[in-house]
Amino acid sequence: MSCIHKKWIMGCQSHLEMEGMEFFAYHGCHRDEELNGNYFRVDLVLEADLDAAAISDRLEDTLDYVHAYKIVREVMDQRSALLENVCYRMLENLFGSFPQLHYAKVKLSKLHPDIGGDIKKFSVVMEKTRNTD
Repeated sequence: MSCIHKKWIMGCQSHLEMEGMEFFAYHGCHRDEELNGNYFRVDLVLEADLDAAAISDRLEDTLDYVHAYKIVREVMDQRSALLENVCYRMLENLFGSFPQLHYAKVKLSKLHPDIGGDIKKFSVVMEKTRNTD
């Protein structure tokens, strides 16, 4: 790769997006949610310095989205009363697993929640930035 291309890549703001991960889980504070479960959708935005990966073309230089998916799946398998707790645990596990992660945003949606009315989804969005102090 020429110096011009390397210079262009270095310093680019990059992020990965994982959209539409779907799970069946038992999150919620009501008894019927605990017993019957519900469908959920998870969307992630992961921001890191991806310059090395762009240049090297090596998996170890990027955020492995397969590993990120496994983290999300493991968290979704652990029941919580509140979606806020699920989002928090996802962010904590992602930051603990990826030291190069600068910022992450998770959107967790409960699809067609049973609230006595017609609603497509209820979502919690949580963001975290790595503290560099």
